Amino acid sequence: MKKWYLIIDIEKCGNCNNCFLSCKDEHVDNDWPGYSAPQPNRGQKWINIHGKERGQYPFIDVAYLPVPCMHCANAPCIKAAKDGAIYKRPDGIIIIDPVKAKGQKNVINACPYGAIWWNEELGVPQKCAFCAHLLDDGWMKTRCVESCPTGALSVHCVEDAEMQEIIKAEKLEVYQPEHKTSPRVYYKNLHRFTRCFIGGSVAVRVDGKDECAEGATVTIFNAANKKVSQCVTDNYGDFKFDNLEENSGKYTFQIAYAGYDTKTIEVNLKKSLYAGTIYL
Repeated sequence: MKKWYLIIDIEKCGNCNNCFLSCKDEHVDNDWPGYSAPQPNRGQKWINIHGKERGQYPFIDVAYLPVPCMHCANAPCIKAAKDGAIYKRPDGIIIIDPVKAKGQKNVINACPYGAIWWNEELGVPQKCAFCAHLLDDGWMKTRCVESCPTGALSVHCVEDAEMQEIIKAEKLEVYQPEHKTSPRVYYKNLHRFTRCFIGGSVAVRVDGKDECAEGATVTIFNAANKKVSQCVTDNYGDFKFDNLEENSGKYTFQIAYAGYDTKTIEVNLKKSLYAGTIYL
């Protein structure tokens, strides 16, 4: 049958926190029997937004990673819960039964994504329930998706085969695949948060003045001298090679610009770096 999936595009997330606030609006002081107990006003983040800064001044970017419950197909929280307190619906949504789960604080540590929270007042674990109470009432979007102004979040109710086609076409990834939980939350442009880049600026001297070398061809090679990628500098003379593995060692890039000798630069990549202004 069709299952619910959430897709998050890191490139489009600007940390506006509308998703977080709409979740609060839906669940704080609101009891949805069978789905979730009221969420506390403070402390819990059923969609938790992490930020990461990459690079060095003046070549820096920032990415934001919203992390809700992953609604895993192989959910470790289900295994940790007793008496069926946490279960997976046929449509893939993971629900913590607010009655059966009372007192089961241990399930918090079972989630490798830190997506389960403890309600001290009610004595119950809580998390994102994918707005299942709304979906069951005919809604086609969760509150977080409905409130996202950039389209960074989207929900899809599709067969598994169709989702696999979407994953391939959109180049989607799961966060922290090493946990092997088979999440139903997928990310686009996840490299903005999990991987790194090499950036630089190319310039020339003309009549004693520095000018940006727009249109220079920059080719990057790895330690095995294999071509990794190629790009052209923009009108500021800047170039950027992204989606590189941290601590991946030596990279060499060659810069070719009409009327100037080709220049070769070598860097050692540990984390995102700016190679500075390179004069031809």
